[in-house]
Amino acid sequence: MHPSALAKRVYVFIFLIIIAFYLFGLGRLPLLGPDEPRYAQVAREMFLSGDLITPRLGGFTWFEKPALLYWMIVAGFKVFGVSEWAARLGPALCGLLTIAAVALVGRAIDRGFSSVMVTATCLGLIVFSRAVSFDVVVTMTATWALACFLLREVTKKRGYLVGFYAFVGLSLLAKGLVGVVVPFGVVGSYYLLRRAWPERSVWLSLIWGMPLALAVSAVWYGPLIAKHGWTFIDEFFVQHHFARYVSNKYHHPQPIYFYPAIILMLSLPWTPFLVEALVKARRWPWRTADGVSVVRVFALAWLVFPIVFFSFSGSKLPGYILPALPAAALLIADVLRPKKPAVLIAIACGTIVLVLIALTFFAGPYAHRESVRDLIALGDARGFANAPVIALKSDDRSAQFYAHDRVIYNPEGEVVTFDEISRSEARARGGKFLVLIPREYVENYRTAPGIEVIGDNGKTAILGWKP
Repeated sequence: MHPSALAKRVYVFIFLIIIAFYLFGLGRLPLLGPDEPRYAQVAREMFLSGDLITPRLGGFTWFEKPALLYWMIVAGFKVFGVSEWAARLGPALCGLLTIAAVALVGRAIDRGFSSVMVTATCLGLIVFSRAVSFDVVVTMTATWALACFLLREVTKKRGYLVGFYAFVGLSLLAKGLVGVVVPFGVVGSYYLLRRAWPERSVWLSLIWGMPLALAVSAVWYGPLIAKHGWTFIDEFFVQHHFARYVSNKYHHPQPIYFYPAIILMLSLPWTPFLVEALVKARRWPWRTADGVSVVRVFALAWLVFPIVFFSFSGSKLPGYILPALPAAALLIADVLRPKKPAVLIAIACGTIVLVLIALTFFAGPYAHRESVRDLIALGDARGFANAPVIALKSDDRSAQFYAHDRVIYNPEGEVVTFDEISRSEARARGGKFLVLIPREYVENYRTAPGIEVIGDNGKTAILGWKP
């Protein structure tokens, strides 16, 4: 067999293993935290109503995020039914598409194998690709946008600019204005680092490129603004973009050095090689036009700009800089290129094995404690099936998915807790309820009239209440 044909077969085999790894066990764990169950529930309400434009949670409009992730989940629900696996399928595919985009760039400079192995086994991409997360969706779209622009710089083929602007439009659908800020901020930083001026064709592409990006994003923004007007603009752009960036309104403060530490964590187990790449950067030929030099400088701009930009945000969450991780992978792949392939394969395979062991043997007990899925099922089995659910205002919003049409909301669209509902109001709503409370308070209700302590998961307790 010709060596090139053998190499192609090896690449195909490796990518099949990576695909299987990213799709394995997506439904093993319940939806966790405040985000996964809420986003999956918004998508379910889209799916059930047939309205793919207006996001709703508990029947109330939910304008926090754009529609691309919801549409992916809806597609999963339609094909595979409503389940955790179907909800997480779209993010997992986004992780795989991110790997493919980095591989395309790596292949152009003879770093294809190392680019695939590093990107696929970065802890940050593995974790976010297994969750219902907007961050991995915008990472995928931004990575493809920047990969297209970078390939245009390397090959000088103008057609890649069409891909750049199309994926910018998809990035707007993935996570709003961040989808524009990150790609254009990275491109601008790249030219600053090279101390070069964009070519005339790049400037001229703005004339047709920005309308293309806006046309792509308009498939959702257009009808939504036409339908909801200023209500949507204020909540989505003013509150969840500008207010989130300039203030601590959403209570996620972190120090200015938060993101440099986070990118080192997201890059595990390859972090030492990222540090090595950054140390070697001072010896790069910054202005030469060969492909390797262009990719190095571009990747550095891609890494640095999101970190700097989000470091000045009043609200900081680890996922905000996930779009910088593909750049870190390119820099790591560059320094690994001269090393023995055995080292690369050993680290990558070791990471995959450790993740599979953690997922199979250790994640289950933690997930059981962090989700009320099993508690709702236990309550239903004890004679409270279809009973309204009084949930908790906490980091665990899993009741919103697992008791999706039973959770009681107030007129503002927030869940009603046990201390917010009177006995007379409860009697007017029905004969019995399932009530979620913090486990530490359960002893207060063991002898209370009309209340049955059904069980707990170590963190949350569930009561049966007949007012």
